[in-house]
Formats: sequence, structure tokens, C-alpha cells
Amino acid sequence: MKVIFIKDVRGKGKRGEIKNVPDGYAQNFLIKRGLAKEANQSAMSQLSAERKAEQRREAEDLAEAKELQKHLEDKKTVVEIVAKAGEDDRLFGSIPSKQIVQALDKQFDLKIDKRKVDLPEPIRTLGFTNVPVKLHSDVIAKIRVHVAAKQK
Repeated sequence: MKVIFIKDVRGKGKRGEIKNVPDGYAQNFLIKRGLAKEANQSAMSQLSAERKAEQRREAEDLAEAKELQKHLEDKKTVVEIVAKAGEDDRLFGSIPSKQIVQALDKQFDLKIDKRKVDLPEPIRTLGFTNVPVKLHSDVIAKIRVHVAAKQK
């Protein structure tokens, strides 16, 4: 019997896949538990409509990410952060991704999730640093962060 998987079933199929499985297994396990449904004509057309909608959403997300990338990589977009520093231009503490995102939101009104900022370790020195931000699986922007010493 041909079924369309509604949820991932380990070892059998992923959500949205169409597979041939034994009739008893399909009726007594997959369909009964809501893991799959029979692959009839209406279910197939519904699946294709869902896939088209998903592709449209994905294209919109990609376009939105590219637009945000233009704003972030603009020469005028430099995130200014002021922190305490010692004599040798080393910071007391560090600048984590959360602080960068907060400064970006405050200065340019751009909201980005801190988990998208790809900072392997916090910034510990003064000056300019390019920080990569993963906006989409295909789009990576670089934010310029300028860390300045707090005036005494």
C-alpha cells in the first residue's frame, strides 16, 4: 500500500515522503497512530500544494535574508560598543554575541537572534572586528563591530 508520511518514522520514512509499505503495517500501525495517510489522489494533490507553499515561503525567507544582509554590510552600519579597557588595549571582560545584538538593535533598530551570530569566542580587544552572522542557510553577512575604550 502506498502511504504519505505525516511524521518522521525512524527507519521507514521522513515527513512528506511517499513509500510502499505492507498493507497490515500501514493499516494497523502507521495510519492508526496518525503517522501516515493513504496516498490517494486528493492526498497527493494536497501534498503537492503544501510543497509549493513551502517553496514559496523558503524563497521569501531567502529574499528577506538578502535584504537584511545589504543593511548589515552597508559601510554606514558599524556597531559601536564602549567598554572598559586597560593600558595595553585589552578589555576588562569581553563582548559576547548577546551584547553585539543588543547594540545592533539599539543603534540601527535591526533585530537578530543572538544564536545566528557566529562568534567562536567573545571579543577581547579594542578596534574593529568583522563578525559573521548566519541569516539563512545560503546567506552569511558580516557585521563590523567597533569596540572603543571608555573615556576616564
